[in-house]
Amino acid sequence: MTGDDIVGTVVELEVGPVAHGGHCVARHEGQVVFVRHALPGELVHARVTEQNAKYLRADAVQVLTPSPQRIEPPCPYAGPGLCGGCDFQHANIVEQRRLKATVVSDTLRRIGGIERTVVMESPGDDGLGWRTRMRYNVVDGRPGMFAHRSHELIPVDRCLIAHPATPHVLDKRWPGVSSVQTVVSSEGKTAVLTDEDPAGRVVEVVRGRRFRVEAGGFWQVHPAAPSMLVDAVLHGLEPAAGETALDLYSGVGLFAAFLAEVGCAVLAVEGDKDAVRNARRNLHDLPDVTLETGDVDRVLNLAAGQGLEHVDLVVLDPPRTGAGKDVVRRIAALTPRRVAYVACDPAALARDLKTFGRLGYGIASLRAFDLFGMTHHIECVAILEPVDSELVATGGLG
Repeated sequence: MTGDDIVGTVVELEVGPVAHGGHCVARHEGQVVFVRHALPGELVHARVTEQNAKYLRADAVQVLTPSPQRIEPPCPYAGPGLCGGCDFQHANIVEQRRLKATVVSDTLRRIGGIERTVVMESPGDDGLGWRTRMRYNVVDGRPGMFAHRSHELIPVDRCLIAHPATPHVLDKRWPGVSSVQTVVSSEGKTAVLTDEDPAGRVVEVVRGRRFRVEAGGFWQVHPAAPSMLVDAVLHGLEPAAGETALDLYSGVGLFAAFLAEVGCAVLAVEGDKDAVRNARRNLHDLPDVTLETGDVDRVLNLAAGQGLEHVDLVVLDPPRTGAGKDVVRRIAALTPRRVAYVACDPAALARDLKTFGRLGYGIASLRAFDLFGMTHHIECVAILEPVDSELVATGGLG
């Protein structure tokens, strides 16, 4: 079959390795197929859902030879053609974490040329009941979740990965809005946001310190994530009183706060004005923190022009697209003794680590965290340090 004829067709596939994005890789008549709802080693019947010149997408609709790691999904809305929010409900939680660790290792090798065995750390949960920030789509007043890569609404009466204290919004009608968001703070306070009423703030507590956050703004969605990531960053950097530090993409000041508590002088840079406004409140008792609003690359460029030549430590927690070559170059030019890179996308992490490597910085440690059970999402913390002093001193790539 050629052209669009194959979309909707059911084909038999031998499922190969897991790939980033919540699917596994198979081949049909020589063409790559990205298969959801399957596991490595399975023989499945899969319905083709999408076709382009390079690959096919498909959903496993019948499992002929199941993996020993396959389980019945706990959620009735998890499956082909249903809710697109979860990727791995058909695998036991141990296998989910093994698959995610494999994805990180494979991505580092394929994109970054980095050989690294990764072990996935977890907060000790079963992958359910963790998500403190939920967004439900609304169509004709009815809330639900979209199917994978679709705007088809799947009405649901409950989401199993939502935090147990999530406000009840799925049993109501929401006329005139396109989405409804729910928030549960670490103090147990809740908020509901819509197109018509998007405002609100909550307070999150990490290691006894309070952080004011816009209810619709960025904050880690697993209750254990902020403290686990702070611990990983501090353990990796080993900051000391009197050192200087950069906190890039600093949000509401999470990492800056704990670096300053150790005694570091911190320059925190964030582009979101609401986040910076909250950071000023959150860090008001820490006079050694300087907050700058703006694009990270631009602020670093200005700081270099004003005499910033060296910092001891750097934390960067960029968006999913990564930091990029320009920002990485500017960081390396400041010759920090250690860099903590917090990453939510292994492909972007691999690209940036490859650039750091060319600039003389190698991986001292890399930890991966499963803070998004049942989904393909992963959080990593890489600690980098100079391995080639000459490259670092000269700015590496030239």
